[in-house]
Amino acid sequence: MVPRENPVRDGAAASLKTDDRRRRTEDSGKEVSGNYALCTKDRKRIMILGYSTNAFVKFSLFEAVEKIAHLGFRGVEIMCDRPHLYPPDYGEEKLARLKTLINECGLKVSNLNSFTLFAVGDTYLPSWIEPQEERREIRIQHTLQCLELADFFDCKNISVPPGGPLAGMARKEAMSLFHRGLARVAPLAEELGLRILVEPEPELLLENTVEFKEFIKGAESTAIGLNFDIGHFFCAGEDPSAAFEELFEWIGHVHLEDIAATRVHNHLILGHGAIQLAEVFNTIIRLGYQGDVSLELYPYVDSPEDAGRESLAYLRFLQQEVGLDLDI
Repeated sequence: MVPRENPVRDGAAASLKTDDRRRRTEDSGKEVSGNYALCTKDRKRIMILGYSTNAFVKFSLFEAVEKIAHLGFRGVEIMCDRPHLYPPDYGEEKLARLKTLINECGLKVSNLNSFTLFAVGDTYLPSWIEPQEERREIRIQHTLQCLELADFFDCKNISVPPGGPLAGMARKEAMSLFHRGLARVAPLAEELGLRILVEPEPELLLENTVEFKEFIKGAESTAIGLNFDIGHFFCAGEDPSAAFEELFEWIGHVHLEDIAATRVHNHLILGHGAIQLAEVFNTIIRLGYQGDVSLELYPYVDSPEDAGRESLAYLRFLQQEVGLDLDI
């Protein structure tokens, strides 16, 4: 499939953000590298808790934003795919309306979730590592579009899949394709002062701490980092607390869910699984992480509000238990 022209870069988000981008660049002057906390050493920052709209796919994006705000969340992670913010579907007027709504709801965009591509494929495909160049190009163009959207919504990061299913491809070849693809999108991230956060996931090119560290050694841009999904590392057989500490310097955003003791990859409401979340948050506090956290409960499409409400109550309990400095 030939990638469609990018209306976001052709004027929608880009034209609305040019002046603001120039102002932020002049005011900031900071290099995008390492954990966000390392760039804000002199400023205490309360973590924002967002809720991903991918649990609300039975609602429009506008409805999802309103429901997330009504639940009491201070942030929203936006799914950059149909039925929500698939870039080719959004022109300047629709983007402006969405940004106005987010601001009126008092929400911060915690992350743009650029993982799935149901609009033209599925959960993983088109991927960074498919044999066909035209398929890889779709993923590259989608990522460029999402970076422009992140800039427009004043969001500092987007999350992307970790390569894709190997499907018989040699690991060395897959890693080379992944790095080549990221090299195409990293310059725009650097220009905009944003981060592209790779999210390890079971059964994909990158699943665990060792594989991510192998990968990041070959990443030439400091704009490439890690979206730390607590449940995914638990599924990979790791202690999420230990993994968070080992990978801390690259973490730019955190995905939050629980996982059953079986370690099967199925996102659960907080407190319904076996992850020692209090220990994970103690590690987060001790290390001084100052990025944001997004609850990701996409299996609960029939009851996203109930799932979010129960998880929020659990987090408020943890807030008292471990002194979590989370804006909830």
